Amino acid sequence: MNQDVVISLATQAMSLALKISLPLLGVGLLVGVVISIIQAVTQIQEQTLAFIPKVLAMAAVLVIGGPWMLNQLLSYTSELWLSIPSMVG
Repeated sequence: MNQDVVISLATQAMSLALKISLPLLGVGLLVGVVISIIQAVTQIQEQTLAFIPKVLAMAAVLVIGGPWMLNQLLSYTSELWLSIPSMVG
């Protein structure tokens, strides 16, 4: 195994991590911005107000996108395990 293979594996792993985490981070960001705008308009400065909507939105994303995320992880892991003999040999 040479340096190119290691860099390729690291790049694939980081790309997969970004692809899986992007929906969760995006929804958390969007809900946070909406709640912040509502707080600014109503002048309610309660920091715990944004926590529950974010948790509920992210839970909904996990319920909806969870099977896709798990499928992506399983396919990457199985491809990685199947490629081990070619990398070692």
